[in-house]
Amino acid sequence: MTKPDFSFETAARARGFLYVAGVDEVGRGPLAGPVCAAAVILDPANIPAGLNDSKKLTAKRRDALYDLIIATANVSLGQATVAEIDAHNILRASHIAMVRAIDGLSQNADHILIDGNMVPRGLTASSQTIIKGDARSLSIAAASIVAKVWRDRHMVDLAQQYPGYGWDKNAGYPTAAHKSGLANLGVTPHHRRSFKPVHNILYQD
Repeated sequence: MTKPDFSFETAARARGFLYVAGVDEVGRGPLAGPVCAAAVILDPANIPAGLNDSKKLTAKRRDALYDLIIATANVSLGQATVAEIDAHNILRASHIAMVRAIDGLSQNADHILIDGNMVPRGLTASSQTIIKGDARSLSIAAASIVAKVWRDRHMVDLAQQYPGYGWDKNAGYPTAAHKSGLANLGVTPHHRRSFKPVHNILYQD
């Protein structure tokens, strides 16, 4: 099984790009909550050990790595709200979140490594897309961990305000518990109205 490495970053640095950021988003699939992105510029001399695609790590390991990444790297978070997801679409909203994360870095990145196969509209810096980037680039892996941990914690907070949907366990994804909460309790302000299961409950008559 391949692990992410620093080869994309090293190649970009060899071309004169000093500050190389990895960008990833999380939260395209849930029925509730924002879509979140993180941008991370790792310090080549101080890369936390064990970075990997966030989906391949346990929650405990992600939490530990999140703290290490925040402590050693230049990190920025961006999100797009439920209203923005409904107004645009989830793909466009995830790109808006990515651009916000990149724009929020305290050190401007001069080259961006983007998870996926599309460059977000409005991104002006030099960039390259990497399919399955979170499993191939350490910077994108770090961004995937930061975005996932931040979003999961945000959904745990929302679960306290809106109990009954299981957001503390399902992060807003369409699990049986979440769908049952929707059917019994109805739609909250944090639900994505453009997503079919939510839309169907709102307009079932």
